[in-house]
Amino acid sequence: MKDIVAVVLAAGRGTRMKSDTPKVLHELLGRPMISYVLESLRKSGISDIVIVAGYGADLLKECESVKGAEVIVQRKLLGSGDAVATAKNFVEKRSSDILVICGDTPLIKTETIRDLLEKHKDSGSSLTLLTAEVKDPTGYGRIVRDGSGKIIKIVEEEHARLYEEIINEVNVGVYCFKSEDLFESLKKVEPDPIKKEIFLTDTVAILHKAGRLISSLSVKDSSEMIGINSRADLAKAIGILKNRVIEEVMAIGATVEDPATTTIYPGAKIGKDTIIHPNTFIGPDVAIGRCCRIGPFARLTANVSIGDEVIIGNFVELVRTVVDDRTKIKHHTYLGDTTVGKNVNIGAGTITANYDGKNKNKTIIEDDSFIGVGARLVAPVRIGQGAIVGAGCVVLRGRDVPSGSTVVGVPARVLDKKRG
Repeated sequence: MKDIVAVVLAAGRGTRMKSDTPKVLHELLGRPMISYVLESLRKSGISDIVIVAGYGADLLKECESVKGAEVIVQRKLLGSGDAVATAKNFVEKRSSDILVICGDTPLIKTETIRDLLEKHKDSGSSLTLLTAEVKDPTGYGRIVRDGSGKIIKIVEEEHARLYEEIINEVNVGVYCFKSEDLFESLKKVEPDPIKKEIFLTDTVAILHKAGRLISSLSVKDSSEMIGINSRADLAKAIGILKNRVIEEVMAIGATVEDPATTTIYPGAKIGKDTIIHPNTFIGPDVAIGRCCRIGPFARLTANVSIGDEVIIGNFVELVRTVVDDRTKIKHHTYLGDTTVGKNVNIGAGTITANYDGKNKNKTIIEDDSFIGVGARLVAPVRIGQGAIVGAGCVVLRGRDVPSGSTVVGVPARVLDKKRG
């Protein structure tokens, strides 16, 4: 969307995290939490993004997922209102509408942001905010409405009076403002008498008193509103994100036998009729084809690609490895930086020695090969098509195994069939 700019609030240190890492850079399933917020914004069509940083701003600027967004610094951490005011010179003339969102809410969905933007445009409101109905509103700002249902203010937890404490509609922390109304109302916000901070939520009462139209959208999934302020919050968010990913995998036709013990990172692609057995880890950018069997206790890290009808069994680890169709790797095996062809059998206990102390080296195992139990393949090395590597062999680096041959021994040598 060319007519809206997003302001992401990411200045907080997150003291309850007990960490030297800026809060928004703590990871959920291998990615910093702010990357999920930025991804949802970009998928909703917002490309113009300004991040207000504070503690750890230099680290934030180095984050790969932040590239393409503009990072500015809030010099003194004087609250959310001050953070938005800091962005004024960067955003005021760039768009007639401004979306404000917190960088520590990684579970917010693209669809929710799109719906909020659509509601804001259709209603013509000065402010459209995201709300949620919860059983326990503790810790959240309460949405206060008048007798006609109009939003008149947001009351923060520490200022909630008795009648406001029982309000179950809460502020999620995502707002879409008309730019002019946002900055005019911010000029009138007084610092909080307790925290001495300027709260963005105080603009709601100011806009109401000025007769501006305020609308809201109720979030469908209350988990989207979770803000991360502690390690416990982080663990809770990781659990929710894991379940979301696994539900997506099952929705396309794969089976996850035990979601509680299975971890699948966002970005992994798994084909129909593949079965993921318990206690399996599947990292980001892993691609698995159709009708495969993975696990139990398998570990597929980043940049692994699996073809169709492949079996990856118990205690198998693959790193930066490609496995083609109908290959079997059943037990206690490590393959790193390896390309495996079609119809290959990898015996139990096979290991590729891919690291020589300086470089990660490649192993190539061509179609129809057979690797015996306990083999050691010292990279770089190539096992030719249809070759057989005997049990316990150590194939030294650079000593490629010719196609159709059989090697045995330590170090591996070609078996002389005439003598055999």
